[in-house]
This record gives sequence, structure tokens and C-alpha cells, in this order.
Amino acid sequence: MPSQFFGLNIAASGLRAANAAMNTTANNISNANTDGYSRQTVTQEAADALRVFTTYGCAGAGVDTVAIERIRDEFYDTRYRDNQKLYGEYTQKNYYQSLVEQYLTDNGETGFSTLFSKMQANLQSVMTASGTTTTKATYVASMTSITDYFNTMAINLQNLQNDINQEIKSTCDAINSIAEEVASLNEQINIIEMTGTTANDLRDTRDSLIDDLSEYVSVDVKETDVIDENDPDRDTGATRFEVWIAGGQCLIDTYSYNKLICVARDEDESINQNDIDGLYNIKMARSNYEEGSGKFTGNFDLDNANIGGKLYGLIQMRDGNNQKFFNGTSGVWNYQTHTLTVAVTSDYLKDMAQCALPEQGIIQIGSRTYEYDSWTYDGDSSYTFVLDDTDDETGAAVDFSRIQSKSYETVSIGKSIDYQGIPYYQAQMNEWIRNFSREVNNITTTGFTSTGESGCYMLTGDRTVSTNTSAAQYTFEELSTTNYGYYYLKGDNFAVYSAMEHNADLLATKSDITEGDDEFGNIDKLGDMFNSKEIFRGATSGEFLDKLLADAALNSSNATTMEKTYTALRNTIGNQRLSVSGVDEDEEAANLVKFQNAYTLSSKVVQTLTEMYDQLILNTGV
Repeated sequence: MPSQFFGLNIAASGLRAANAAMNTTANNISNANTDGYSRQTVTQEAADALRVFTTYGCAGAGVDTVAIERIRDEFYDTRYRDNQKLYGEYTQKNYYQSLVEQYLTDNGETGFSTLFSKMQANLQSVMTASGTTTTKATYVASMTSITDYFNTMAINLQNLQNDINQEIKSTCDAINSIAEEVASLNEQINIIEMTGTTANDLRDTRDSLIDDLSEYVSVDVKETDVIDENDPDRDTGATRFEVWIAGGQCLIDTYSYNKLICVARDEDESINQNDIDGLYNIKMARSNYEEGSGKFTGNFDLDNANIGGKLYGLIQMRDGNNQKFFNGTSGVWNYQTHTLTVAVTSDYLKDMAQCALPEQGIIQIGSRTYEYDSWTYDGDSSYTFVLDDTDDETGAAVDFSRIQSKSYETVSIGKSIDYQGIPYYQAQMNEWIRNFSREVNNITTTGFTSTGESGCYMLTGDRTVSTNTSAAQYTFEELSTTNYGYYYLKGDNFAVYSAMEHNADLLATKSDITEGDDEFGNIDKLGDMFNSKEIFRGATSGEFLDKLLADAALNSSNATTMEKTYTALRNTIGNQRLSVSGVDEDEEAANLVKFQNAYTLSSKVVQTLTEMYDQLILNTGV
């Protein structure tokens, strides 16, 4: 039979339960506007009944407050994070594509279309007085303005690529910081929960960090209970918390975490002719990694489509080549000369105007990576690479034993990045420059000056090595008599032949030496070529900007649309998640009244029982 004071214990359990619920409600109300806070609720259940060996069997023993738990739905967390990775990706693409579009837009003064129209107008002026030095000098100067335009554009794109490169490093640092903080939280959570309580606020903090991480990179979270091998049925209270990023790279495993380390490429490790020096590769390393130690646990594949988030958007903008990269099949290997022939099939690899192969860099043969010092092209479908036989870091001889002649292994330089990023725009610029220069030079070198001398080439490129006070330039023979063609011409070195800049009379105005001084047959040919010759993507010379600006505008528009879409989804899913885990002030106000009444009733029970005990003890003489 239960004690006479059993009812008092029941009332006391009600007071404790109501008090816990009141405190939890107060905590919810206090954090109604706290970002990342999950609404908490008290879990109650009837206490184990007491067997009293009477006809009614058992007596209720009050209420137990089992736990204070968060209200959270993993389904909405997963949806939110999946959306965050896409939102982060397109915010980066939208920002940088908009900058590219601004660079390409003609402002009516220094834009390509404006400068090209002025050059054509000055060409017409030469026709009216082809024997006059002034008109020819004005025309040459207008052509110099076009080469200057491309020089500036190339520098702008290089600076933009450098900015993106630095932001990639900042993003990796942010990911590392979050990983370190989550690993620390995991330890704190387990220490608390192994005592039997739930670390609600710490879990909220951890979930907020994972939300932030999902904007940088795709995230997959897995939490499993830790099992006591000696007593599998015992609830240890500890969990193993894992975070996987980029579709399969382990970032966090409970208390340990990995880092993303940015390693700058050396000058001889280029994978694209137009890339700036020092672009970062990303390596995986343990949390105790020391700068410069070289102790990495693996590579972070930059062509992985599952990277997601801001990091993926940045990589695609920095490295996006629209899937145009060097790839072929290995052929003859000469061990003595360390040369390997590679057969190619892609049309863009057979056109030097579209070639973006660096003069020296990194080449992958099968699954192995080597450095090459130089390459040659046979003019058809075969390249020959001279491999570097010395390891730059150790000075040791490179092991070529695994390269076999005619093994027909896959050979590649760089990766296929299916996006129109900075390398794509640079390659498009170079293609126009090379084709335009070839057509102009073919006309000017076959004509004659107004004084009857043989014409010379007009467009070339500055070398990177300076001679005396001015940079040496590529000769017409280098550009026209080798299989490299105009490969050496790029946006950043495009130039007018320096001798013609100083002496405009070198411009070939006549198409026949027998013509008079004021004849302009060759100038006519130039004008016709500008207006009718298709040199770039099925368009004439002056339509270059229309083609490239259309690409940039389309990419920018798509990125803007996608950013708006994922911003709207972010708000929608966020609201759905808040409807579950957020604090509803009206609901909490109702709870206040409910738990206040519960507390009052339990207090009333105590008061009533006190009066009964007074009557029993004081007035019955017991």
C-alpha cells in the first residue's frame, strides 16, 4: 500500500514538470529572433505506476520529465543545404560573369566596335590620299588602338582570374575554419550527452555551421550512435558525426578533420596557355598540416562536378574552357630523346588559331603525371612532346619506365571544364587575333608601298624577352612558315609591327607595282576582307564583339536567373523549416497559460493535501 504522503509526491512531480515546461517556454520566447535556434519542447511521460495489491491493481505515480529536445526536421535541413550549394555556385557565377560582360560592353569611346569602325573610316581616308603619309599614319594608329584594346582586355581578364584564384583560397580557408569548429563542437556535444542529457544549443550551433558550409561546398552529413562492443545494448550517449564534401571527400570525422590546402602551380606547371602564374591546385591534408611540409593525404579534383557551392562556381569561372582541352592517344615513345608523339582527333587541336596549349607544363599519360619542356606540331594530327627528365624538387632523374611505345594510353593536359569561364573568353579573343592577323598580313605582304617597295606584315606579337629598350617581336617568317602559325599571338602581346608604327609609309597601298603612287588596290582588298571575309565563328572581323558579348550576356543572364531562382527557393525552404523548428510567439504565449495552469493546479493539489494532512495529524489525534 502506498504511503499516506504518496499524493504529495505525485503533486511534486507535476510541479517539476510544469516548472520545466515553463522554463523551456521562457527560453523559446527569449530566442524567438535568434538565428539558428531550434524550438525546444519538454518530453513528459507518465511515471511507472505503483502496484498496491488492491482490487484496483496499480496507482498512478505522477509524471516524469524525460528530456528537453529540439524540434527539427532532417528532411528540411537536407533540402535547405542542397539548395544552398546551388545558391552559392550561382552567386559567384553571376558576379563574375557580370564583370566580364561589363568589360566587353562597348561604351562608345574605347570599345571594340567603336575602335573598329574608326579604323575602317581611317582606311577609307587612305583611299582618298594613299600617297600621303598623314592618312596612313592615322590608319596605323587606329590599328594600334585595336591592339591596345585587346592588350587591356587580356590584362582585365588576367586580373579577374587572379581575383577568383584568391577567392578560392579564401573559400578553402573558410571551409577549414568551419571544419575545425565543428570538430570541437562534436567533442563538447559528446561529453555532455554521455551524461544522459541533450546538448540542444550546441547542436543548434553545429547545424548552423553546416548550413554555412553548404554554401561553400556540397555537404553530406552522417551521424551514427557509438556502440559499446562489450555491452551493445547499453546507450553510450556518444555519436560519430561525419561530414563529407564534394561528393565523397571526408572533411570531418567526429573529433578529427581534414583541411583543404591551396598549392600554387609553378611556372612550368601550366595547363593552359592563357592562365596566369600561381593558380592554385587544392590538396587534402590532416588538421596538423604544417605549411610547406608537402604531407598531403590526397588531391581535391577540380573537375569534379559534385563539388558544389561557391567553390564550384569559382573553379568553373577560373578554369572553364567549354570542354576544349588537350587530349589524345600516346604513340611512339623514344627513350633516348624522351619524346612522345600524341595523336589527336579534335578539330580545335588541329587549328593553331584555337590552340591553348602552354609551351611547357604538366602532361598526364595514363594515370601518371610528367612535365614537358617543349612541343611541336606536324600540321596534321600529331604532336610531339619533349618530357623533362629531372625532378624539379629532388633533382633526381625521372622514372620513364612505365611509358611504353604505342601503348595507346590516354594523354591529356588540363581538364575538361564544361563552362565558359575566363580561359574560354581568352581563347576566343586569341582565335580572333590570330585569324585577323593572318588575313591582314597575307594582304599587306603581297602588296607594294606607294613608292614601289614590297609590302611588309602589319600585325604581330611582342615577345616576353626584351631587347634593349623595346620588346622584340615575332617575325613574319615565324608566323607564316612554321606549323605553329600564329599560335604565339595572344591578347596580352598583340601588337602592330613596330617599324610600321614608326614609319607608316611601309604600309602596302598598291596591289601591283605598276600602279601609280596614289593607287590603293591593296587598301581595297583590306576593306573587302574586313566587310566580307568570315574569320571568326562564321562572322566577319567587325562582328567579333557581337559573338563574344552574346556569350557573356547569355551566361550572365542565366546566372542571374538561377541566382534569383535559388534565392526564392532558399526563402521558401527556410520558411518551411522555420514552420517546424522556429519559435511561434502565439503558440508560446498559449503554452505560457497552459503551463501556468498546470503549475497552479499542481500547487492546488499540494495545498489540498496539506490541509488533509493537517486534519489527519492535528485533529484526529493520530
